[in-house]
Amino acid sequence: MSNIDKRNKFEEEVFTYQTTIDNKVFIYWMGKKVTILSGKASDKFLKVIEGKDYKETQLAMAKITGNFKRGNEKDNKAKY
Repeated sequence: MSNIDKRNKFEEEVFTYQTTIDNKVFIYWMGKKVTILSGKASDKFLKVIEGKDYKETQLAMAKITGNFKRGNEKDNKAKY
């Protein structure tokens, strides 16, 4: 794990997740929803993180979300 998280980003709570009654998993990055897992994908994710510690859970969420930061995200601010 030390080779993967060289900048200690997983020390902070970068990723969070929320499960729903119908077994969907919402994954958030810095409080913003980045992906929704349902069906087999959500089942697989929940099995992967079961019994894992905090950093391993953060790593699993990072891997599932993939490389979603490309610099083209909207900042939702009005530009005048």
